[in-house]
Amino acid sequence: MKIVVCIKQVPDAAEVRINPQTNTLIRDGVPSIINPYDLHAIEAALAIKEMEDASVTVLTMGPPQAETALRDAVAMGADEAVLLTDRVFAGSDTWATACALSAAIKKIGYDLIICGKQAIDGDTAQVGPAIAEFLNIPHVAYVSKLVSLNNDNITVSRLMDDGYDVVEVSLPALITVVRELNQPRMPSLKGKMRAKKLEIKKLNHTDIGVSPGDVGVDGSPTQVRNIFAPEIKKNRMMLQGTPEHQVEELVGALKSIRCM
Repeated sequence: MKIVVCIKQVPDAAEVRINPQTNTLIRDGVPSIINPYDLHAIEAALAIKEMEDASVTVLTMGPPQAETALRDAVAMGADEAVLLTDRVFAGSDTWATACALSAAIKKIGYDLIICGKQAIDGDTAQVGPAIAEFLNIPHVAYVSKLVSLNNDNITVSRLMDDGYDVVEVSLPALITVVRELNQPRMPSLKGKMRAKKLEIKKLNHTDIGVSPGDVGVDGSPTQVRNIFAPEIKKNRMMLQGTPEHQVEELVGALKSIRCM
C-alpha cells in the first residue's frame, strides 16, 4: 500500500503578527513549523505502516525552505519526501494548490492520501477535499478514528457536530484527520540522521504536467484582499441572576442597541 501525506509548512501561530500598514502577515523572523494537524496525518500514516505492508511519502508545496518540514516528517518515520516548488505556484489559492498537489500525487502514485483537517494559517479546510475532487476519488473529512483497513476499503469514524459517523469507502481514497485521532510521535535520533542524508525529490510545474495558467495567481479564482486583526471592544457587560433574569436583561440590552 502506498500512502501519501500532504503537509504544509506554516508560521508558528504563537509568533504571528500583522503589519498595520499593509494588513499582511509578517513572516520575516517568524519561525516555521509543520502545520499541527498535519502531524496527526503523519502519525496516522506511520501507524498504518507499522501494521500493514505500506510505504509513506510526504508531499508539500512551497518555497525551497519548506524542505525543512519534509525532513522533520522523515525524522518521524516517513520513507520518502517530495517538494513541489516553482515560482509559478506563488499566490495559489486553495483551488490552485489542490490542482498542483493532485497532479503531483498522480505522478507519485497512491492508494491512500492523508491530510490534516486544515492549515492554521488559512483555516479553510478546503485543500484536502479539493484534492480528492481533482482525483475523482472518495474522501472523508474530520476522521477521529481508523476502524479498519485492507487493500480494498478503509473504515473510519468521523467527528460530527452531534456525535460520530462510521463510514466505509473504497480505495483509493483521501481522508482528513483531527487532533483526537492520535498523539504524534517525536522524531528519533536514527530518524534525524536518516532525514539529514535523504535526498528530497523536487518537482516543478513541468514535471507534474500543469500549465502556469492553472496555478499561482492566474489559476486562483479567489484572492485575499485584506487581512486584519479584530478590533478589541471593551464595552462588555456581565449578566447576573437566574437564567430567566439574564434573558430579560439581554433582550433589553439588545433593544437599546437597536434603538441607537
